[in-house]
Amino acid sequence: MQSSAEALVDRRTQVRRGRLLEYLTLGWNLIEAVVAIGAGLAAGSSALIGFGLDSVIESSSGAVLLWRLRAGGEGDRLELQALPLVAVSFLLLAGYVAFEAGGALWRREAPEESLVGVVLAAVSLVVMPILARAKRSVAADLGSAALEADSRQTDLCAVLSAILLGGLLLNALVGWWWADPVAALAMVPVIAAEGVRALRGERCDDCAPVD
Repeated sequence: MQSSAEALVDRRTQVRRGRLLEYLTLGWNLIEAVVAIGAGLAAGSSALIGFGLDSVIESSSGAVLLWRLRAGGEGDRLELQALPLVAVSFLLLAGYVAFEAGGALWRREAPEESLVGVVLAAVSLVVMPILARAKRSVAADLGSAALEADSRQTDLCAVLSAILLGGLLLNALVGWWWADPVAALAMVPVIAAEGVRALRGERCDDCAPVD
């Protein structure tokens, strides 16, 4: 049975691990954003651009959560102020992706193949579930609803990666040009759902700080 001192040391270790996972997620999202938007613009891919813009919003949202985990009550106020902005950003992005992808389908605009996009989506599809599982493990040890909620957000990133990868591969291997904008449209309800959850403040429910 652990003494109180041992339990405190173990908790601090888990807190450090949780923050490290948040830094890793934030860093990866920033890399995703830059690579996906750049590759999307080069290939004319609605799915890649939408994926990259989602990563931008995820990065800002993750930064708020990381600050919350470090700042306690002050972080709570910051998240409450930021959540509506994050929610609106997600909803605007969903509308933008739907408009652009719908227009691409209507105009029959065929995107170019993007090897960079395929590699990015494939790596993200591996990385995100690993990060999500690690976050859930730390969240269980700490009893942190904040990390648990963020792990579900990371799972959604993996879903977007799978959708993106499918669209890019179908375009590259089978020549189905419409698979890219269809993949972008498939992202719309996932992105919109993230916005609705943030708008309702569901990410805040019972999210006690871990410090």
